[in-house]
Amino acid sequence: MDSDGSPRRLDPAQDSAALKALTHPLRLQLLGLLRQHGPATASELAVRTGESSASTSYHLRVLAKYAFVAEAEHRDGRERRWQAVHAVTSWSNEGMLATSGGRALLGTFWRRSIEHLQHSVVQHEADIEDGRLGEEWHEPSGVSDLMPRLTPESLRELWDAFEAKVTELTARDEHDPRAERVVLVTAGLALAASEPTAPESANPLNADLRSDPDTCAGGTRPDVTSEAGPRSQGTS
Repeated sequence: MDSDGSPRRLDPAQDSAALKALTHPLRLQLLGLLRQHGPATASELAVRTGESSASTSYHLRVLAKYAFVAEAEHRDGRERRWQAVHAVTSWSNEGMLATSGGRALLGTFWRRSIEHLQHSVVQHEADIEDGRLGEEWHEPSGVSDLMPRLTPESLRELWDAFEAKVTELTARDEHDPRAERVVLVTAGLALAASEPTAPESANPLNADLRSDPDTCAGGTRPDVTSEAGPRSQGTS
């Protein structure tokens, strides 16, 4: 039995311990694997992550303590199987920024999404190289770093339109045998007009270079989180 597909919205003021539990990188990885691949044992997840089964078992129990995972049906009586309880974890960015420690947690979740993107790029390149993805995936895959000028209202509208379209297309392709897992790590972060405090990070070739790409996700918008982990809108 997989997760029920519903989102779980956390209150930063009431659920700070649960949010903090998700900041551990292995816990976030385990939750993402269960969301992406379905129920598994601690031993199976240990093989996937390169960790010991004792470690994965411990962190699964922590996730279960905060109701992110639960026991699934067992194939036999020897080892318990775990499943993700929800497909998405979400919260309010405003709520996070208004609580003690919330700002640091928010930054941690965003950085975890970037790490997920880095791992996904490596996996995508390997899948192309080894022939696990056909040529039909070459053109539509990629990464974009557009930098439009938008008002806060327009940015929120963009998030709403993006998520609505993802929901529409996911439903349309649900039973298509050609469909593959696609990692969409999205970001919409306003940058104040001030002197840069770090080297410019825009694409040196073309800030509008376009191409689209697991996980857990993952993206981070206030109200949503990917299969690789939490997502947020405004924010997991």
